Amino acid sequence: MTTPYALATEIINGVAVITLDLPGSPVNKFNRGLRDEFLALFDRLERDLNVRAAVLLSGKKDSWIAGADIEDFLQIKSAAEAERMSHDGQLLLDSIHELRTPLVCAIHGAAMGGAVELALASHYRIATDHPKTILALPEVQIGLIPGAGGTQRLPRLIGVRAALDMILTGKNIRAKKALQIGLIDELVHPSILRKIALQRANEIADGTRKHEKRSGGMTGFLLDENPAGRRIVLKKAREETLKKTGGHFPAPLAAIDAVAAGLNSGPGKGYREESRLFGEMAMTDVSKQLIFLFFATTALKKDTGVAEGEVNPADVMPINKVGILGAGFMGAGIASIAVQQGTLVRMKDADEGRVAKGFAAVREILKDRLVRKQITRQQLSDTMSLLGGSTDYSGFESIDLVIEAVFEDIGVKHQVLQETEAVIRPAAIYASNTSTIPITKIAEAAAEPDRVLGMHFFSPVQKMPLLEVITADQTHPSVTASVVAYGKKLGKTVIVVRDGPGFYVNRILTPYINEAGRLLDQGVAIDAVDKALTDFGFPVGPITLVDEVGLDVGSKAGKIMHEAFGERFAPPASMQAVVASGRYGRKVKKGFYLYDEEGKKGDVDQSVYSLLAPGARETSSTSGSQHETRTTMTATEIQQRTILPLLNEAARCLAESVIRSARDGDIGAVFGFGFPPFRGGPFRYIDTIGVAEVVRQLQDLNDRFPGRFDPAELLVAMARRGERFYPES
Repeated sequence: MTTPYALATEIINGVAVITLDLPGSPVNKFNRGLRDEFLALFDRLERDLNVRAAVLLSGKKDSWIAGADIEDFLQIKSAAEAERMSHDGQLLLDSIHELRTPLVCAIHGAAMGGAVELALASHYRIATDHPKTILALPEVQIGLIPGAGGTQRLPRLIGVRAALDMILTGKNIRAKKALQIGLIDELVHPSILRKIALQRANEIADGTRKHEKRSGGMTGFLLDENPAGRRIVLKKAREETLKKTGGHFPAPLAAIDAVAAGLNSGPGKGYREESRLFGEMAMTDVSKQLIFLFFATTALKKDTGVAEGEVNPADVMPINKVGILGAGFMGAGIASIAVQQGTLVRMKDADEGRVAKGFAAVREILKDRLVRKQITRQQLSDTMSLLGGSTDYSGFESIDLVIEAVFEDIGVKHQVLQETEAVIRPAAIYASNTSTIPITKIAEAAAEPDRVLGMHFFSPVQKMPLLEVITADQTHPSVTASVVAYGKKLGKTVIVVRDGPGFYVNRILTPYINEAGRLLDQGVAIDAVDKALTDFGFPVGPITLVDEVGLDVGSKAGKIMHEAFGERFAPPASMQAVVASGRYGRKVKKGFYLYDEEGKKGDVDQSVYSLLAPGARETSSTSGSQHETRTTMTATEIQQRTILPLLNEAARCLAESVIRSARDGDIGAVFGFGFPPFRGGPFRYIDTIGVAEVVRQLQDLNDRFPGRFDPAELLVAMARRGERFYPES
């Protein structure tokens, strides 16, 4: 028998084999219609005495169930409505758990969120030993908590420590790990999943097989199985969560409260608290901003980077062979992600020693994945076999894409471009990984300028999710589309940016860094500036950031920006003085902060104050001893002084079509340098404050510091008209 929506059922020897295949969708998602269909189906099965058990399979390739349909959350208008949604989900899964006909979940592919909660409510869980099979409760990543019983069933199944690790991080659990922690009961090859699931369903119905809870050993007994141990685990989880999130993300703390309620006061109280907190979290601004980012990144996955109809899909060139010019930190990072996607890579540098160092760096990145058990030794070996190296251009004749990652000097870039074009085939694409030099300027040396663009990766390449694809006026649309497609293949979130000094991310970052330097000129303490910005939600403060990137690199970029945009981008005296002294940051273990032999950051290096502008190193004498005094400034003023010019420059970039949309600008800032995701990005944050209020604050600062905070014309015009960047939700 079949059902009209998404569930097809076949009865085999008393076992109902249910195949979930949501029409018109690449993945299965829980929505209200599917919930009703599940209820109707299981009601029929429960009344059919010929059915002894049931198996749930997916009809989608390499995907089980992707969780709840996030679109449904956009329709929620109140906490009470969200609470009811959670409660309805709990009732559905309770009814499944109480079925006369036991349910076996046969999992192949991704099982996310509500899918894991469904599996938890079932009677037996089998998963395939396959790279695509992962399980996760990722709700905290969109500012929510599991709302269909996940905070209650999971701790009882796998212990409070493992459950909190899953719930609070939202991380993917591979099938083998899921078996180890007791999240699933059995691991099988994909080819026999259906057969084994049918067999287990019959055995469970006969009473000859049941779920066996994994023993956590003595540690499990002490920390998971008794109230005192659980209290310790929950207390530590709260402390670590507050330290990690700075209190900016309420969902992880709410999840801990829901888990604690169930463990301390019983399932009834736990389920009620889970629903209440789910409703509360659904109405937070944090959740709305994180859900926006989710939809924005999803939309970018489908974005070709060019206007509709501008490029024939047949003209998008598949990129299978890549040449990388420069085997340094960035070149090796790019090579490491390329070979992991099966790309043949040829890495070139000036001498064999540098090429060898590049190879070693790629191997280290892959070894880190081996240590984390994300790949096997054989996979590491196979992946490294895709990498070749040379000190000349041998092997570049058949390259599809060249990525140049050499020194930030226009003369050097022109030289390598001309050398490369003499070797590569005419159809090959040439991309520069420059961070500030305009692509138009680089392409001046090209014989085929329409095949030249920018691919601006962020450091470290293997960890940072953003890729800026920079197009000049002469870049052919098919070249853009080909590189955007390849960027997505590399696993990057790709935004297309119009050419110009600093492009988008570095352009808006420069006034932020410069203003932080000017605060040091005024005598504000280094750590006070950094703390104010981490309190705002940045992963690191601006002074730590320049130490990490390298002050010499930042100084060169700053000069390019100053030449392009004038006094608005004039570098601060403090930064220039520190660079001139040879303090280049963490890479030389000497910058604004102290570093140990491994490069781990310590406290502020007090000796650096002697290099700063006179206002920053004023001294006073007390009892005959000299000590330096610092200017006291509130965190709010530090935040305004640094963040407002960033917002202002973002608005200028949008007005000048450097970015295609406010969405791209928000994604670029969040994924490019860690603009606080819970604030949505610069444009979402401007909407939160109000455009008129941002203009007022900029004007107030511009009165104090003429020329530095002059509000962008776009913001002034929008304030006058009462407009926003996004429609009100």
